Amino acid sequence: MSINPSYEYIKPEGSIADFVDRFSSLENLSDANNGVIIPNGRIDLLFSKTVDNHFQITLMGLETKPKLTPKLNVSSFFSISFTPLAIEYILRHPIADILNSGKILASNFWDFNVDDLNNFGEFCEKASHKIKLLISKEVDERKRNLFHLIFATNGEMSIKELSEKVAWSERQINRYFNQQLGISLKAYCNILRFQASLPHIKNGQLSPQLNFTDQSHFIKEIKKLSGVSPKELFKNQNDRFLQFLVYDKK
Repeated sequence: MSINPSYEYIKPEGSIADFVDRFSSLENLSDANNGVIIPNGRIDLLFSKTVDNHFQITLMGLETKPKLTPKLNVSSFFSISFTPLAIEYILRHPIADILNSGKILASNFWDFNVDDLNNFGEFCEKASHKIKLLISKEVDERKRNLFHLIFATNGEMSIKELSEKVAWSERQINRYFNQQLGISLKAYCNILRFQASLPHIKNGQLSPQLNFTDQSHFIKEIKKLSGVSPKELFKNQNDRFLQFLVYDKK
């Protein structure tokens, strides 16, 4: 008898909330076949354990299109989902070169090991402590304010208005996004709008609830980022869209 994947998450404390979206635990993955990963606008650091107790740490770049879950014999993983601000101030290295891909890190990265996957709460405490130590003292307030606005508006504020509100030119903002993340600000905002649409779709609202031009545009954007129409995404046959199952209502 197959066992469905189980998901748990913990939100970060306020002192690191600008850099971390959430800590997640996903278990019983060995029976999850043909899963689909869809873009979420976050940078995920995965700490995984295989069924034979092998430990691996992987940094994932941003996803801009759907992809099948890799055929790995992974039983469970804990993850840290970073906001883009963490690229510069926590990870301290651009991730443009791993767009739609990822890279395996040293197995002792941040002094983690396979035993840290035994208790999710303790994992979150250890990760939070490490992140606090790594945060740079000097955070560019233009960048902090930019991401506050982007997330608060689900990516629906125009680039021109964002630029004016944070006093940072559109050209400089786009250069920053392309250098750090590997995509433009507009492309990133489209992912956030897609993400904000998922709870509506999950509730059976298959017409645009956000700022899409019309129904046709809505269907096109959902299909571009999930690979299927809103109707097919709502059905989520065989629980293929693992991430879609775990989105919480704000």
